[in-house]
Amino acid sequence: MRKQEKTQRTKERIFAAALLEFGTKSYDAASINSICETGQIPKGLLYHNFKGKDELYLRCVKACYDELTATLKKQSSGIQDVKERMQSFLMMRQRFFQANPCYANIFFNAALQPPKHLKQELLQLRREFDEYFNQCYLAIVDSLILRDGITKETALEYFWLASEMFNGYFQNKAEQNGSYRELIQAREGRLSEIFDIMLYGIAKEPIKMQHEDSHQGAEETHKMDLRMQANKNMERSNEKGSCQERPSLLPH
Repeated sequence: MRKQEKTQRTKERIFAAALLEFGTKSYDAASINSICETGQIPKGLLYHNFKGKDELYLRCVKACYDELTATLKKQSSGIQDVKERMQSFLMMRQRFFQANPCYANIFFNAALQPPKHLKQELLQLRREFDEYFNQCYLAIVDSLILRDGITKETALEYFWLASEMFNGYFQNKAEQNGSYRELIQAREGRLSEIFDIMLYGIAKEPIKMQHEDSHQGAEETHKMDLRMQANKNMERSNEKGSCQERPSLLPH
């Protein structure tokens, strides 16, 4: 076996052990010792191929985002209905996480409990995923009739603001001593609801009230027309009466 092939296989073995470690634990709970023990890898060999825990973690996060983005890009783009398109996106995302539990753990840990010293690196790694998500959201926005004064850029800015608040809410929850699995399920379970609220708001349009106002307006207009017509008829009647009473100037 060539040295290059042997090195590549060693790296793949180390990466697989790291993926299992970070895929079942948080960043803080994971350790190089555990990775070496799981993969039966000498620590010196690991450090010969990788700088350490941070590099392995970032490699696993990158693999997660790359695989997830590639999977989502396969979804059907021919769905016209807004809600169906959104549901299709969320369903494919959910299936990906069910089929890849290690990636699911890495994804949610990176989103809800990111290592603070790697924040910038994590933002860089998820850039392609975010760009694809932007495209999907804008495609949905394009199929909607936006309110007056709302542009696509404003809608996108609002979307990311709401997303940050949504993630911040669950980040605070993650810092408490609750069940992490239940937290993830609660977050995923509310995604569809949150998207729906972001697109359509929380208040129901007062259609009935608008209809009643419109009906009353039409009634008032009709009454005004009748009064104007009555006034005209009265004027005509008065003119006829004055003509009949006026003495004739013609000779008898």
